[in-house]
Amino acid sequence: MAMVNNKTQCFTCHRENNIFTCKGCSKEFCSIHIPEHQQRLNEELNHIINDYNQFKQILNEQKQNPNNHSLIKQIDQWERNSLEQIQQKAKDCRKIVIESLQTCINGTEIKFNDLNKQIQQFHKENDFNEINLNYLTNQLIEIIEQLNNPSNISIQHGSQSFINEISVISSKISKFSKWKQTAITVAGGNGEGQESNQLNRPVGIFVDKNRNIFIADCYNDRVVEWKCNEKEGHIIVDENGEGDQLSCPTDVIVDQQNHSIIIADCDNRQVIQWMNQNQQVLIDDIDCSRLAIDKHGFLYVSVGENNEVRRWKMGEYDEGIIVAGGNEEGDQLNQLNCPSFIFVDDDQSVYISDQNNHRVMKWRKNAKEGTIVAGGNGQGRNFNQLSQPEGVTVDHLGQIYVADCENHRIMRWCEGKEEGEILVGGNGEENQLNGPTGLSFDDEGNLYVTDYFNHRIVKFEIIL
Repeated sequence: MAMVNNKTQCFTCHRENNIFTCKGCSKEFCSIHIPEHQQRLNEELNHIINDYNQFKQILNEQKQNPNNHSLIKQIDQWERNSLEQIQQKAKDCRKIVIESLQTCINGTEIKFNDLNKQIQQFHKENDFNEINLNYLTNQLIEIIEQLNNPSNISIQHGSQSFINEISVISSKISKFSKWKQTAITVAGGNGEGQESNQLNRPVGIFVDKNRNIFIADCYNDRVVEWKCNEKEGHIIVDENGEGDQLSCPTDVIVDQQNHSIIIADCDNRQVIQWMNQNQQVLIDDIDCSRLAIDKHGFLYVSVGENNEVRRWKMGEYDEGIIVAGGNEEGDQLNQLNCPSFIFVDDDQSVYISDQNNHRVMKWRKNAKEGTIVAGGNGQGRNFNQLSQPEGVTVDHLGQIYVADCENHRIMRWCEGKEEGEILVGGNGEENQLNGPTGLSFDDEGNLYVTDYFNHRIVKFEIIL
């Protein structure tokens, strides 16, 4: 632990006797006070051991009875407040949480056992310092946090008037998630064309729960459904037929409440609904760019020529309500410049790819202006910049995913952070991206990207 120096002062008594240097704190102590310093280190180690033992008891209790976990207690409180009519729902939610927690507990226990070995080693060899103790403390804090607040499990609240219905979100995506860097082609990828195995500059996509992909195949003037693992797509709506022609569709969403498909028929300046082989014009004479639908069934459309986003209640297609922009073209917080893809969260906050301002804006419900949540530092390739952003989506943790089109990469931003991180692309290597536009996730957390200039849809598999 120590080495002998000459003519230096003891940190405690300031005498110039034989001096020993502690490698942990770099302070010098005489032969009288070095044992005292060692004793203090022993006391700190004992304190860590006590915390460790307390956590060991908690971990063992949670292994024996997962129902004592804080997430389960939230469900219990919801059950008591909502009385008998929601007891069956609570039972179902507990089952999902317990199953999800088991994976978390198993991972925690592995780290916990490793920490135990390190503590025993330090205690046995009696050779440690402040650096070692700080390391042990930080490791224990990290393990406790992992058990108490698993980042991939949360409770989602509904909005009914008399009962806030809940469900358990056990997402595969966490704040530490990474994706494989090699793109897997799942639709198209056979060159530019209009054959059933080809696409031509696809834009928006929608991935359903069965991993089927609905594609706005823009330059082919059609919407294609590409079933999971199929080699060819199936045309749902195209340019042929009396009154049913599409012209450069830019986005498609599936309304899962009534099993219909809603399409931004851009060059025909209309939003249409396709259901049971019948087409209905929902909104006409509109420069519709991209679409979104919230959990309440409201339809959102980004309107390019007016630099705004409007919202419509399903079935009531009048002029709609402006929910973002609408204050002419510009770069102020209450303005947009060529709004593109949009995403709406459970609070009805609208996230907008503000293309020509090279930023992503968040407009809360009823807000008069937005906040910049990604980019906004001019056009560029730095981590705090975007270049013509396109697709945008937000996960259950509030992390924002952006198709940074002209930088040929997918970025992830945490709201409030100055910089984002590159998830995939951006390096110009083979089998990467060339002008990514739409993006989406499936239930497993795999990332799907519209690879515009490569005329394909690609998947990046999540690394669990």
